[in-house]
Amino acid sequence: MDALDPKLFLNRELSWLEFNERVLGEARDASLPIYERLKFLGIVSSNLDEFFMVRVAGLKQQVAVGVVEPAADGLSPSDQLKAIRERAHPMVAEAYRVYREEILPALSRAGLTIATRESLAPEQVEASKQYFQAQVFPALTPLAIDQGHPFPHLRNKSLNLAVLLQREGRGRGRRRKDPAGASSLAVVQVPGVLRRLVSIPAAGGKAFLLLEELIAMHVGELFPGYKVERTAPFRVTRNWDLNVDEDESEDLLSTIQDELRRRDRGAAVRLELDASAPESLARLLVEALNLGAEDVYAVNGPLQISELSALRDADNRPELSVEPLQPAVPQRLRDTESILQVIRSGDVVLHHPYDAYDPVTRFIEEAAEDPEVLAIKQTLYRTSPDSPIARALSRAVEYGKQVTVLVEIKARLDEANNIVWARRMEEAGVHVVYGLVGLKTHCKVALVVRRESNGIRRYVHLGTGNYNPVTARQYTDVSFFTASEDVGADATALFNALTGYAANPKWRCFAVAPFDLRERVISLIDKEAELARKGEPARIAGKLNALVDPAVIQALYRASQAGVDVDLVVRGICCLRPGMPGVSDRIRVTSIVDRFLEHSRVVVFGVGDRREVYLSSADWMPRNFHRRVEVMCPVRDPAARARLLDEVVGDSLKDTAKARRLDVDGKYNRIDPAPEAPPYRSQAALLDAARRGTRPAAETVIRHAVAPAAATEPPRPATTAPPATTRPAA
Repeated sequence: MDALDPKLFLNRELSWLEFNERVLGEARDASLPIYERLKFLGIVSSNLDEFFMVRVAGLKQQVAVGVVEPAADGLSPSDQLKAIRERAHPMVAEAYRVYREEILPALSRAGLTIATRESLAPEQVEASKQYFQAQVFPALTPLAIDQGHPFPHLRNKSLNLAVLLQREGRGRGRRRKDPAGASSLAVVQVPGVLRRLVSIPAAGGKAFLLLEELIAMHVGELFPGYKVERTAPFRVTRNWDLNVDEDESEDLLSTIQDELRRRDRGAAVRLELDASAPESLARLLVEALNLGAEDVYAVNGPLQISELSALRDADNRPELSVEPLQPAVPQRLRDTESILQVIRSGDVVLHHPYDAYDPVTRFIEEAAEDPEVLAIKQTLYRTSPDSPIARALSRAVEYGKQVTVLVEIKARLDEANNIVWARRMEEAGVHVVYGLVGLKTHCKVALVVRRESNGIRRYVHLGTGNYNPVTARQYTDVSFFTASEDVGADATALFNALTGYAANPKWRCFAVAPFDLRERVISLIDKEAELARKGEPARIAGKLNALVDPAVIQALYRASQAGVDVDLVVRGICCLRPGMPGVSDRIRVTSIVDRFLEHSRVVVFGVGDRREVYLSSADWMPRNFHRRVEVMCPVRDPAARARLLDEVVGDSLKDTAKARRLDVDGKYNRIDPAPEAPPYRSQAALLDAARRGTRPAAETVIRHAVAPAAATEPPRPATTAPPATTRPAA
């Protein structure tokens, strides 16, 4: 089989939609508390927002300029758009079916009602009217649309109300109908500054009216002399990617700020419209937004459904939510006043959110105040709006430290927040840089340089996730602290490359994109394949967020053909097609969607004593290998390695409750546990262990419960080398 045969690859965009389908599956899970189900339904919606803003927008741009070159799976941009629509429309319909038929009844049983105009009792109507007059009416602006009033430019993802009007009476001044015979059109923007859920009186429990419903009830007051024929909520999604030529930009920060202001005027890529809207209204909106009929998504329920999470603020009964997270702090960090002292005595691995993020913050705060610390260097890709780490870095300057921070101001959807922190830290005296031209700095590295009695010592933190205490409670990630001389030297070389000039740094243990990361990954895969050909046991296992890169996929196919057992937990996109006879029949791919977003990136090569364990900031995608600065680092400390092997990777491979197995057709299916064993839920086991202050007795990645029989078969003989056609193109 040709190594570039499209049949070897799954489509990236359709694989992402399969991931979102697994998220939707959690919203369908009746065993979960109702707020958790509503959370997952909101994630489905917000995921689709970003997908259309970035991925669909990019494909539309390619089609507009005539790009016909296919992706690795053989689909051209126009083919992909067609396939996306065929998959996304049913997904949206199913999401709102879940909302109407499952979520709403469950909320009602819990005493929470989302009312409609038609369902209001007289006293609720009166209360709504009073609230509208006092709180809402003054904030509204009616926008007529006719020859003198062009269609307004609506902000990305803003909620709006389309209003069809008819002039009362037939006197002079009556508006002429348009050629299609439709009534006059107006738009009222639903103010984002007002709460979406309006509390109304209820005989029992609590009742709410959506803000757009309230406005629709009284919108006629904005158009005196006109009769309201129909109203329909709608929402526009726009191209949200930045278009920055860094080579031509003299001041990147100002350029990004200018682009952020322009971005809200990006081309429309999707129209979400209430399913009850008449076809004539849909045509008017499609024409005004320069969209096609296929870009209209009819919604039978509330738009921007993620905002319904505000119900929790109104009624936070514990039985409606999952049990609160109680992260643990490892004993050796809990019983010390100095994080640096603990790191000096041995490497430390934290597994978030089961382990608290506080030690990471303490690491920077302690370094900021320690009189023997000379310098702190750190990358910031995404951080929280009220970042304790950014504040600590600013304080470090006051204590006389040399502080250098690389702030990635091109981090998608976090550009504005990062610009704010860059300005604040610059004002505090921090040396702020923005990285290498043409590359995003995605690695998560902090370096502390300390003067000690025996000389200078370097302390390093490496993470798979961002320096963000908020998302550290929502994502599974790994933190690695070390005082290793090799790691410290490579961290120093990395920051020198980011802030100065370094054409091709020499690394002691790091593999760094865009310099040599992909080559190192392929080399490690090929090493296992060569050992398998010699008849030796060979294994690759690990966790990633995405697997897309064709050259890496081809290397994994070669490894499978050579006799290497490959077990990967890939949360989201996976373009590798497992289970193809003679090509990938030794490769198994699973995905876990559960309470926390799986975000760790840890990979293991080899078996027994020769296992090599790596953590990384990078997924195996072309963008990570070629357009980002990423770091992959070996973990050699025995205790740290054991935790990554047994808990981070091994426990996920045991999951039979929330894991789904990727089949050769690109679909994901449940894993059937062994008849004598109950389903194993890895996140629940880790949460329970954190509460008890213990660790689950997870098997290592060499022996795990969910591998099919092929995983235990002996390696193929060395004579069964893969055909030359499976090697990557030059």
